[in-house]
Amino acid sequence: MDCGLQRLGQGEFAPARIGGERRAQRIEEVRGDSICWLSSPCEPAELRLLEILEQLRLAFNREATLGLFELELHYARYAPGASFARHLDQPQGSELRQVSFALYLNTRWEPADGGALRIFTAGGGCREILPLGGRLVVFRTPGLEHAVQPALRERWSISGWFRRRA
Repeated sequence: MDCGLQRLGQGEFAPARIGGERRAQRIEEVRGDSICWLSSPCEPAELRLLEILEQLRLAFNREATLGLFELELHYARYAPGASFARHLDQPQGSELRQVSFALYLNTRWEPADGGALRIFTAGGGCREILPLGGRLVVFRTPGLEHAVQPALRERWSISGWFRRRA
């Protein structure tokens, strides 16, 4: 989380927006986080994470033949009370994103802190996953709706997608 705090202090975070690049807009009731796309120069911890994610990408391609070639990656910071409404991770009209993931950076997170990732199941139910520091959540992107529940304290993650080539 130190790298994210450093980038926050350098003014690299911006309010997250929804919609495609041409129609992107801030609607805080839908998506209330701020993000920072991971870009160079990277700190040693960020470089190590990129190495680990590359090994994961190669394993997905080897074991599941997913054809993953690209990575999108950003820090996400949710202020207390911020959330992200039910959504899909694939922009409308695009099927490039194939695997979604979130790495949680929070310390000493308790269930009462809220902020769970809610994954909606095909049968109409849902599953909630607490954003415990060090936890990595990975899921196939196509068709999987999910949301971030409001948290009572600041919530940090690195979120991203493994993509097919355009």
